[in-house]
Amino acid sequence: MRLLKKLIVVQEFGLVAVIGLMMAGLWYFTPAIPRRERVDLAPADAVAATSSGIAVTREHGGKENFSSAKGWRLVERGSIRRLERKERIEVPKGATVTEVAEMTVTVGGPFTKQVQSGYRVSGAGRLDGGYPTGDGHHWQSYAEDDGTIVLERDPHVNKFLNADNLMIVATSASFYGIMAVGLTAIIVLGGIDLSVGAIYALASVVGATVLKKASGGGVDGAGVGTATALLIGFGVCGLVGALCGLINGAASVGLRVHPFIITLGGMGVYRGVAYLVSKGQSISDFPEGFGSFVRMNILGVEPLPLIAMLAVGLGGSLVFARTVFGRHVFATGGNEVAARYAGIAVGRTKVIVFTIAGLLAGLAAAIAIGKYGAASSQDGSGYELEVIAAAVVGGASLSGGRGSALGAVLGAIVIQLINNGFEALAIDQAYKQIVIGMAIVLAVVVDQLKTRLSNGAGKR
Repeated sequence: MRLLKKLIVVQEFGLVAVIGLMMAGLWYFTPAIPRRERVDLAPADAVAATSSGIAVTREHGGKENFSSAKGWRLVERGSIRRLERKERIEVPKGATVTEVAEMTVTVGGPFTKQVQSGYRVSGAGRLDGGYPTGDGHHWQSYAEDDGTIVLERDPHVNKFLNADNLMIVATSASFYGIMAVGLTAIIVLGGIDLSVGAIYALASVVGATVLKKASGGGVDGAGVGTATALLIGFGVCGLVGALCGLINGAASVGLRVHPFIITLGGMGVYRGVAYLVSKGQSISDFPEGFGSFVRMNILGVEPLPLIAMLAVGLGGSLVFARTVFGRHVFATGGNEVAARYAGIAVGRTKVIVFTIAGLLAGLAAAIAIGKYGAASSQDGSGYELEVIAAAVVGGASLSGGRGSALGAVLGAIVIQLINNGFEALAIDQAYKQIVIGMAIVLAVVVDQLKTRLSNGAGKR
């Protein structure tokens, strides 16, 4: 047992290392992309030049400073006033700026690319090189009143390693990670759940329908307070998910049918019910307070989905490692017959685990409808593969008896980095499923090697 725990810890640290290497590789190989940065000004906002840039006094009394060293400048066109930030390069006097029809530029890491046009700078020391006008680079050249040649464009950020994209990865991983923790517990039992995506869809459309009715169909909430909206949204989604999980567990135990068959049928049933509830339409217009809470902005990011995933991962780890119920789950998955002889209520343990997994799918659905403001019967399509992949990559053994909640969270991050990496590198999405499938196979091979190592150590 101690060796097994050490192997799990080693695997978790290995996953952290894999995540770090993947992020470093994506940063190195993905190109920079433009990001327009603008701040609109109201007519009553006061603008004043300072020694360091521009000071703005808002009509409501707030004050903001924008540094000219970072490229901020005031733009006035008719009645429109705004601040814009540009990457700005002043070409030293004596240097040559030549417009060329074709040039080779670096687009990411070691890769170069031929572009159609741009400016070639020479005699300017470290500024020597090509500055394309097209292909997403958009350098512009102009002369200031004193004759200084200036090149400028919208600020560019790495297509992968920027705050906006990393929050997309974290948010997407959150939904998978929350569900993967529940699925990991099922896999530890020696079972499987193919209906997790359908449960997610049913919980989202039922929760969205109840929220919409509670708000009277209007976005203003029709008097529904934030606390009430949160209670309805999370309560209904969680209840629906838990009920579906309870049905899966009770049917598998009561009918003595493998969870693969029960959840395969459940996948079709729950998805069909979701379609009937939504009538195939997208459901929106929730109470404003519900979405505002889920999309709460802290320091420029919306961290609630990520916080929820980390909380679920931590809670799952504590249950697995520190509770009698957690030990019962591992004992049942390790040897069900021995667990029965040891006095463990195996059937009840299975039903509880499936119910908790359904509850977590409902929780993920509630966060998703708050984040995106809509739900449909197609939500969660294809999630089954990616949630299973997250659990297996995270160290859950498909033969039962081994798994880690923290590993499930890390596995979800790995899967989302794969998804996001294909987009960042502009690789055909058809290859994505191939890579994810290979990741599952590799994780199973690693698991088998751990099993042999553990058994060999036990014999000695």
